[in-house]
Amino acid sequence: MPVYLVERDLPGITMEQLAAAQKRAIQVGKELTAEGRQVRYIRSTFVPGEAKCMCLFEAANPQNVQEANERAEIPFTRIVPAEDLTPASS
Repeated sequence: MPVYLVERDLPGITMEQLAAAQKRAIQVGKELTAEGRQVRYIRSTFVPGEAKCMCLFEAANPQNVQEANERAEIPFTRIVPAEDLTPASS
């Protein structure tokens, strides 16, 4: 399934707020998938010095990723196709 990178500018966000947003992204992904629109949150990387956050989602299309982020009320600046290069566990 395709992977999408969601870029965010989050000035002033706390780690607690980030954790809550992550939980919402996971939950909304499950809800949308149950509704027939596949989307799954994979992980995030936060750069505190720049207040930037990059999140990876697996989804059938970018519209599902957008819907998940809007429904979870997590701001984003763009959604682009990406390649997840995480090494396989051995």
